[in-house]
This record gives sequence, structure tokens and C-alpha cells, in this order.
Amino acid sequence: MIKLKNIIYILLVVAFTFNAFAQVDRSKIPTPAAPRAIKLGEYESFELKNGLKVFVIESHKLPRVSYNLIFDIDPILEGDKIGYLSMVGQMLRRGTETRTKEQIDEETDFMGATLSAGSTDVFASGLSKYNENILKLMTDIIFNPTFPEEELEKIRKQTISELAANKDFPGAISSNLTRSLIYGKDHPYGEIQTEETTNNIVVEDLRAYHKKYFKPNIAYLAIVGDVDLKTTRELIKSYFGSWEKGKIDQPVYDNPVAPEKNSVAIVNRSSSVQSNVSITYPVDFKMASVDRIKARVMNQILGGGSTAKLFANLREDKGYTYGSYSSLSPDELVGEFSAGAEVRNAVTDSSIIEIIYEMNQMKKGEITDEELLLAKNSIAGRFSQSLEIPQTVANFALNLARYDLPEDYYETYLQKVQAVTKEDVQIMANKYLKTENAYITVVGKASEIEDQLKQFGELKYYDIYGNEVDPSLSKLPDDLTAEAVFKKYITAIGGQEKIAALKTLKMKMSASVMGQPLEMEGLKMAPNKSILEVKMGGNLMQKQVFDGEKGLTSGMQGQQKVEGKEAEDMAIVSTIVEEIAYLDGEIKSNLASVEVIDDNDAYGVEVTMPSGKKNTRYYDVESGFLLRTTAVLQGPQGEMVLSTDYGEYKEFGGVKFPTIIKQPMNAQMKMDVTVLEILINPELEESIFSIEE
Repeated sequence: MIKLKNIIYILLVVAFTFNAFAQVDRSKIPTPAAPRAIKLGEYESFELKNGLKVFVIESHKLPRVSYNLIFDIDPILEGDKIGYLSMVGQMLRRGTETRTKEQIDEETDFMGATLSAGSTDVFASGLSKYNENILKLMTDIIFNPTFPEEELEKIRKQTISELAANKDFPGAISSNLTRSLIYGKDHPYGEIQTEETTNNIVVEDLRAYHKKYFKPNIAYLAIVGDVDLKTTRELIKSYFGSWEKGKIDQPVYDNPVAPEKNSVAIVNRSSSVQSNVSITYPVDFKMASVDRIKARVMNQILGGGSTAKLFANLREDKGYTYGSYSSLSPDELVGEFSAGAEVRNAVTDSSIIEIIYEMNQMKKGEITDEELLLAKNSIAGRFSQSLEIPQTVANFALNLARYDLPEDYYETYLQKVQAVTKEDVQIMANKYLKTENAYITVVGKASEIEDQLKQFGELKYYDIYGNEVDPSLSKLPDDLTAEAVFKKYITAIGGQEKIAALKTLKMKMSASVMGQPLEMEGLKMAPNKSILEVKMGGNLMQKQVFDGEKGLTSGMQGQQKVEGKEAEDMAIVSTIVEEIAYLDGEIKSNLASVEVIDDNDAYGVEVTMPSGKKNTRYYDVESGFLLRTTAVLQGPQGEMVLSTDYGEYKEFGGVKFPTIIKQPMNAQMKMDVTVLEILINPELEESIFSIEE
């Protein structure tokens, strides 16, 4: 949860727009539990005439019931409307022929129930005394959704906001890159949602999908809780019996294969202080594979947790990262292997070398008895814990039916885990770990890491959506300077003469934090005096004053003076237009890069403040406007980059200012700050900027 005082601190310090890891005792090997068969909860099953397969698991410990409906639908290509499948589930709850969204929410809340949906599933649960009411509500959204246009627009707006945030999130960029490489853009797993594809979606797309794919003959219904078979059978026949079956054509896709040799892919993010590294490739690894359990043990030893090889090497031994992990994921179409970490730029190549080293050690059979035992115990522990949840039995029943697993697959699961040997692990490693046929992907600062990466294979460059790009197009013009970029910005917003005429300025802004409105007011007086106040509900939460020489911040955390080099920094950001101060020549700046910011090419200028702190400012190549600033802060997981975006420039008194500012709340979330009013040269008393000694 984000604390309000931290949000205020970020508003003032980061974006002054106005301007217990458990230590494992490795000397002691845990005693292995004796392999045993598991007695799973019993379940009954039946099938309706329309093909709906039903599983009933009675559990009378608590007066609760749950319904989980799953459609066995292979992934489908969304084409130029990528993202509509994720909207189907959200829209199911937004209104039916007899209920509005508000009525659905009210009924759900009254019963203390849960109701959720996706494009391939619908889930409902609550107290068993409301059993039939829950079923009525669930079947209403399954059979009678209306997909209201106005609700789609709300979801669209929220989705576009999330996509905008992901453009600056290395994890999301890395996901886009690896998916596009592993599966290709012509495979459903390789499609990348953008603002453009989101805007292409219409309600007819959702209705057509619902009409075509929500059919009983490809559906499984698991019912768990305080119910009895006879009554449940009657209810299911009553509510689902008239549901008409339909013919579903399952699509066929080309099977992705691993590259013939290692291929290195990089997305340049010049503000990054860390590299997001991944070694990944597709694998033929189905849910019903006979290798499932042995391969899981193998991956657990390699990178399944804090006792695994990757973690011990890259974190505990080398100190390259806060954590390094691997995954081997089964799938009915195509599985995936991935190993990676977020590491410092300087050790990007070393981290890749160590990950490959540990993969090769597994293939050589370099596995200790302790590593094998720790992996088995970890897997067995999680499996045993899952058995405490009644829904687990339902999931097991569904998996047995959907993936044609052996009837005793789960009952003998622990026995099979304990039976895995080091030789089995080595065989699995040689089968599934490919150190010479992988995509090595990196999201990071290309200028610092690209030469390191060439040793691993052919180096190719990609954008944030996984499209290959020509790096030569991102080269800076030979004759361009940071000074020229600053001057173009000054010209773009009104020119030197009009800026020089700015003696005072008053700005009012608004934002919303966790549903609570914030009001902000900024005052400036040339050459470098400033005040910024942040209020909530009319109450002053934070105030920052700079008198031209020193600063004072006061608020919920008390008062703090700003002096020395920090005050020199504050003097720069307290000028009415910072770029004027940068042109004075006392602030070090250099032209660093050309990057794409919201589909616009931008020049990145790195500025070193008097305190030594650096920030990068991105200016639109065409318009000259400032689009983004980035700053590096020390967080609980090390250094992190926070970005502030600027847009919708409007003219006030002959000078243009951004009126929409996207402020960082943390590394992954931003909030919109709206400029409501800017007054040029209002009468301000110089005394209001005074700071008492």
C-alpha cells in the first residue's frame, strides 16, 4: 500500500513539476519425508445432454459454495484488435438484460459473494445459504450479458492508461520482447497489445466472441462446498440444461522452435541503471508430459527459489542482483523456458555468463544431494499445503479431465517427486536446457552494454513492442549539441524575449490519489524564488519554500532545511524556465541519446546538478517540447528510475506550458496532474518567500 506521506514526498522531491530473506543452514540437510500416497477428497461427476461436464466436491467444514466454469478454448489470434479477449471477462459483469452493473455489484455485496470472469472462465462463490441466488447471478452474466458501450469506454480508458505506464516499465518491455521472439507476431502468444489495437475494439467483437465460444460442450463446471449431489444435479439441470451446444473449430498454428544458435536482442532504455536480462526459448512441454514432475524438480534446483543455484550464484555469491530465477512452463500449444534477473549495467555480461554456467552445470550432472533434497521438499511442501484448500480437489479433477492425465496422477504425486534421482535431473537438464539455442534478451542502456553482449551472438535491436529496428536511425546528428536542444525548446514555448518578461507566475493544479483529491498551488518569482503547497480537503499537507538561497520543507514529517548543494539544485528548479539556467553554462549537460517517447523521437539530454545528481530530459525532435524527465532514486531494491511525462502544451501570456503531467507514484504507477490555471506576472509580495532563521 502506498502511504500518503510517501506520495507527497515524491510529488515534492522527485517530480517538482511546477518545477527476512531466510538464511538457509547449508550445513544441515533436511530429513526427507517418507514417500506416501495421498488420499484426495472424493468427487462425483456427471454430464448434461448438451455436453457440459460437471464435477461436484462436497465439503461441509464451512457453509460455503463455489462454482468454477472453464471453457476449453485454444488461444485465438486477435489481429488488429489485440486486447479484446481480456475485455470480455470484465464486460460480462458490466450489465445483463435484467441487471445493471450497479445491481450486479449490489447483489454480490449483499450476499458477501465473489463474482469474477475472464474470456475462458467464470467464477462465483459465497455462503451456501445463498446457493441458488449465487447461481442465478452467475448464469445471468454467462447467458445474458449486454456489453454496454459506455462500460467498454471506461475499460478502454483504464487499459490505455495501464499501457502508457508499461511503456516505461522494464518488466513489461521485456515480456513484449520475449513473447514476440519466442512465438512470433502470427501466434496468439506473440501478439502485443497497443493503444492502437485497444482503440480498434468495439462491443460487437465481444458479443461475437461470447456467442461463438460460450458453449456447454467445451465447458467444465466444478462445484465445491456445502452441497449435496442430488440437489446440485437438479440445480445444474435447471440452470444449464437448456444451454445449446455449438460447433467450435479449434485453430491450428505453426509450432515455434528454438533458434538454431543464440540470438541476442536488446531494447535500448538509456535511462536504465539496471539491465533486465532473460535467457528464453520455446519448448515442447505439454501438461500431460511424462517429464512433468522430473522437469519441475530440475527447474526447482536451477532457479525455483532462494535455495536454487541461480539465486546462490548471482545474489549470494556475486551480489549482482536481488534475485535470479528460472521457470519451465508447460502448455498445450507450446511451453516456455526462461531464466533471468535484473542486474547492474556493469555486470550485464557477467550475469549472462553465470546463468549459462549454471545451466551447463546442471547438464553435466553437477547436483548435490542437498540441492536435490531441498528441491523435493519445497515442491512437496507446496503440494501438501494446496491440499488444505477444497478448491484444489476441484482443480485436480478438472486437470484430469482436460489433459487426460493418469487417474492416480495426484494421488501418487509425492511418491513420484521423492523418486526423482540426480540422474533423472541431469537427463531433464540435457533435454530442456538449451544454452546454445536461446534468445538472450536485454532491456537496458545500450551505450553501456551493447559491446558486452556481442560475445553471445548476433546482436539485434528492438523497440518496446518487440519490433526490430535499425540502430543507425537512433544515432545523434554529429553537429547537434545539448545547447541547441535547449534553445529549440525555448523557441518552441515562446522565445527568449517572452520568457525574459516573466517576473512572477502562479499555477494551480489538481490530482487524485487513492480516490482523494489533491490541490496544488505553485508560486515563482524571478530569478529563483518558489513556493509549492499541497492540500487535501483544504488542509495543508506539505509546503516547500525557496528564498533564492536556501529552502525549507514542512509537513507531516516535520520541517527540514535545504542547504548546501541541495539548495543549489533547488535554485535551478525554482527558475520559471529551467532551460534558461542550463544555458548559463554552470550546469553540466550533454546530449546522450535519441529515443522514442510515446511514438515520438526525442533527444535525451543528461543534466548534472550541482549536487552531482543526474536527470535526463527528453525533447521532441520535431516540436522541441519537453516530453519526459527521468531521475534515478535509491529504493528498497536498489536504484530505480522514475519518469515524469509532460503533454498538452497550452499558451499562457505568450508562453506555452504543459497542462498534463504524469507523476510517478512508484516505479510502476503514475498519476495524472492537471494544470487548471496559470497566471502570468501576478502581483506577489517578495516577503512570502522569506524563511525565518
